[in-house]
Amino acid sequence: MAASSCFQGTKDGIVTRFAPSPTGYLHLGHAASALAGWRLARESGGRFLLRIEDIDPVRCRPDYIDAIVEDLAWIGVTSDGPVRRQSAHLPDYRRVLDALSARGLLYPCFCTRADIAREAQEAAHAPHRAPDGTLAYAGTCRALPPGQRAEWIREGRPYVLRLDMARALHIAGGDCVTWRERGQGVQSGRPGLFGDVVLARKDIPASYHLCVTHDDAAQDVTLVSRGEDLRPATAIHRLLQILMGWPEPEYAHHALLLDGEGRRLAKRDRALTLRAMRAAGMTPDAVRDAALGRPAPQSA
Repeated sequence: MAASSCFQGTKDGIVTRFAPSPTGYLHLGHAASALAGWRLARESGGRFLLRIEDIDPVRCRPDYIDAIVEDLAWIGVTSDGPVRRQSAHLPDYRRVLDALSARGLLYPCFCTRADIAREAQEAAHAPHRAPDGTLAYAGTCRALPPGQRAEWIREGRPYVLRLDMARALHIAGGDCVTWRERGQGVQSGRPGLFGDVVLARKDIPASYHLCVTHDDAAQDVTLVSRGEDLRPATAIHRLLQILMGWPEPEYAHHALLLDGEGRRLAKRDRALTLRAMRAAGMTPDAVRDAALGRPAPQSA
């Protein structure tokens, strides 16, 4: 087991956040997530922060950032502080990567997604899936000689930076980490099940796992409120917190809104956006009620 819980928050004055990516317009699922964190902050007399995860230069667009702020304001959700844009803090993430690298915790991986998929198919055993359903990396490049790594980097071969999970778990003191889940008590997870996770790419200078964990610490977030689909990733985030000596927040993973076919609402499935609801004449109250799962009022 890792070190015992070091939860920094209190029952009053919690700090929560909502951190969407500006790759499309907000839908009802986003509204539900934002309202969950906003209400927890308001009920405790705390603070709610808006963070924009815009480190992907290809998929993220400035007009979507403006739309996020506007749509949230329309349903009555505003940030209790400056809106943090991750793209403005790339040097901060670089410093974290440098610190991990100096401790021998990162290595360059030159395998493509096709390489990883092919290796999994050729393996004698069934491919290992991480808790979030992704294909776990087998660690092929971990054993590359330093000279080979340096040569391929000089040649300009694309690579990602992966966390040496075995070394990281050794430093953390075990293969299991714990966190405090609101209403459920202490939970545990095994980061090693994810394999050597990617912490930076050539086109994206830092991964979601690194950025979100760094920013929660930098913004003094005491309660991470987010969707149930991100619960498995908490094990990775707790490991990074331990490695970097960052405070441990409390967590609150809420249920996801589903469509008529039982699938979670998603941008890629063209879920109905808040903008479309507003254009159709829905009121902010009606949208909030729908996001919170409240039944529509019956007509007389």
